[in-house]
Amino acid sequence: MEYNVHTLKNGIRILHVPAASAISHACILVNAGSRDENDAQMGLAHFIEHLIFKRTEKRTTSQILNRLESVGADLNAYTTKEYTCVHASFLHPYLDRTLELFNDIVFHSTFPEDEMEKEKGVVLDEIASYLDQPEEAINDDFEDLLFRGHPFGRNILGTPETVTSLSKNDIQSFVKSNYRTDQIIVAVIGNYPLNKLAKIGEKYFADVPENTSPITRVAPIVNSPLHQIVDKQITQSHCMMGTQTYSLHHPYKTGLLLLNNLFGGNGMSSILNLQLREKYGIAYTIESAYSPLSDTGIFAIYFGTDKEKAPKAMQLIRKEMNKLKQKPLTEVQLQKAQSKFIGQIALGEENRIGLIIAMAKSLLDYNQIDSLETVFQKIRQVSVSDMSQIINDVFDESKWTSLLFNPVD
Repeated sequence: MEYNVHTLKNGIRILHVPAASAISHACILVNAGSRDENDAQMGLAHFIEHLIFKRTEKRTTSQILNRLESVGADLNAYTTKEYTCVHASFLHPYLDRTLELFNDIVFHSTFPEDEMEKEKGVVLDEIASYLDQPEEAINDDFEDLLFRGHPFGRNILGTPETVTSLSKNDIQSFVKSNYRTDQIIVAVIGNYPLNKLAKIGEKYFADVPENTSPITRVAPIVNSPLHQIVDKQITQSHCMMGTQTYSLHHPYKTGLLLLNNLFGGNGMSSILNLQLREKYGIAYTIESAYSPLSDTGIFAIYFGTDKEKAPKAMQLIRKEMNKLKQKPLTEVQLQKAQSKFIGQIALGEENRIGLIIAMAKSLLDYNQIDSLETVFQKIRQVSVSDMSQIINDVFDESKWTSLLFNPVD
């Protein structure tokens, strides 16, 4: 897909993706997330994401929320371990309004004490709600085992204790240290000429003070595997098992994305879904996921099932892993997996808000954006021998950590 990048003097990059549509999508992506917090600040990046919607130097909460919703647009945000993202979908005429609001909430929020106290209560409710969902909570607890002692292991929401203790000074210091202008992308997909988007981008973001201090992140070490069973008052068993693996920049990243899609990724025809759900009727939800990060990655499998079926589910998962290790994929099987994955990616292009965020992330991570054909070419270039090496690397159970939530009466 065609794109252009306009870099402001302060380092902020404006990503322009032309698309003939009456609906436009935009995001502002900041390379700062929960891994950039210290131990006492758990939940700070996420808390800031909440607070930017509360009050700015010129707007009240109501004015912020109505600025786009009053014209039928959608405004939202999220925080990950490495990013903070604000995004919006809107009708074509409202580009100026959208980017002006992005500027206001990201760079001119005032973080008033009264709003902070109210929002702490909201986040505490979010934490409680999250903990009430074992299929969600197990993911954070598993990553805490996998990355114990490292910020990647922290819950993005924080804990009740850390959230309660967050101060305005914490917020201001975090923003000053981590909202680096050369690590910020403002991205738009819509029916606009480059010169118009560049002009609006200059209008709203050129005056942001330059901040290009170096990123100081500590890469995680590879911990020894742990196997933990936690008794909980729940009705089903929930299990996660997996390992640290390839980062965003590893040459085998594409191959592992392909393997994940084949083994337990999207669609009902994955190996795990066909075996555990369709053949044996053991688990309603069985899936794998590969999350590449800047200096590591996570490959993990999740399932939920009845308590008495959990051992059988784990046995079947190991059986399927061993089958792939012992009997490598054939060229025909690999080509089928590649075609399926390529088709899913092509269909995903229809999700334009997801597309523009993915393109902004690519610009941050790699300083370039591959065309769709280049992405497909990389997938097609994955060989049988590559897949064999990846399978043996990632499916080495001696490196795996597991966590089981065990129901008790």
